[in-house]
Amino acid sequence: MKSVFIGGSRRIGRVNAELARRLDNIIQTELRVLIGDANGFDRAAQAYLAEHGYKAVVVYCTAGECRNNVGSWPQRAVEYQGRDRGLAFYTAKDDAMLRDADYGLFAWDAKSRGTLRNIGIMGEHGKPSAVYIGPLKKFITVRSAQDALTLSRKQDAGGARSADLFTDKWQNETEKAQLLVNGNVKG
Repeated sequence: MKSVFIGGSRRIGRVNAELARRLDNIIQTELRVLIGDANGFDRAAQAYLAEHGYKAVVVYCTAGECRNNVGSWPQRAVEYQGRDRGLAFYTAKDDAMLRDADYGLFAWDAKSRGTLRNIGIMGEHGKPSAVYIGPLKKFITVRSAQDALTLSRKQDAGGARSADLFTDKWQNETEKAQLLVNGNVKG
């Protein structure tokens, strides 16, 4: 069974119609969902999947400390050797999901460096991701390290505060992108 890493910014706390359509496709395609336990989009996506009775979900938690598991799904406790609860603690579970996933679905607020990091690593490994850019209310597809680098440069140039940052390539990619839409990804 193919797996999708679902993640996103903590500032995105709800599932809109576009994100719901992608989640519905994941359910219909019967992909295994790998999801973190953070507040924000992780929790919102968990709630959506639980409301739809989806069972093929694994919640990744660092050191067995799970903050959110809305559907009471199986948990994957990711080991962590450090003592602090900083960035390294929370990225340990992300790193495990990055290794285990075949695809990504991310909701990005155009500011979160953690979400951008995960999108970039997926691209570096040639694992395609559908990325919802909140301020633009549109999806792009990241399929490679170059796509992720382009997205990173646009973020470093001030984030996606303006649609002017996402011209030509990204608008065309949005029109062409069919990842996780209408059943185009086969499990």
